[in-house]
Amino acid sequence: MIKRVAYFGGTFDPIHNGHLTVGRSLVKNFDLDRFYFLPAFHAPHKPDRIPTSGYHRFAMLSLATQNDEQLAVSDFELQTQEKRYTINTLPEIQRLHSNEKVFFVMGADSWTDINTWRDWEGVLLVSDHIIVTRPGYEISFDHVTDAVRERIIDLRGGKTFQALASGNERRIYITDAVRYDASATELREDLSDGELARKDDLPVEVAKYIEKYELYR
Repeated sequence: MIKRVAYFGGTFDPIHNGHLTVGRSLVKNFDLDRFYFLPAFHAPHKPDRIPTSGYHRFAMLSLATQNDEQLAVSDFELQTQEKRYTINTLPEIQRLHSNEKVFFVMGADSWTDINTWRDWEGVLLVSDHIIVTRPGYEISFDHVTDAVRERIIDLRGGKTFQALASGNERRIYITDAVRYDASATELREDLSDGELARKDDLPVEVAKYIEKYELYR
């Protein structure tokens, strides 16, 4: 049986329980063998903000996933020490998993902005995609082309991936299986005074790491 792996790109600054819930939910709902967090060195679509050091973000991701066998962290983009575009990264990931089915995961906000990405239609053709909706966030398909819309499979409302996936064509799956809403931006603002009010949104190990190294102050 062909193994299934997923890559979830982002800055993860910091990694929070919402991100982890995405990973665990998709492992279960898409029968994934491994779910990789793929931290960006510097996301091209966020040019106005310099992220926390990649070393710190990788360390926090490693702490957050250390006790979950199916969650892992990829340093693929951090190793380059430069901004990378998804259209360049995905073909290389495909080569790393040439005998496996690869999914690229993105949140509803990334989907909304997808047509601002470099060669966005090419990005959507390179691999299968999973779009994770957020509670209270309206998702639209009006901003993409007819060719892209034809490949969308809407799994919202409890539909199962296994029942609808067929053939070799690249698909875009929309899922509402993840019911957790958290914001890294809000957490950074929360942590700016050195105190964390929303303790339930961060793994304990990550919260201790942030405190020890005085991140986000």
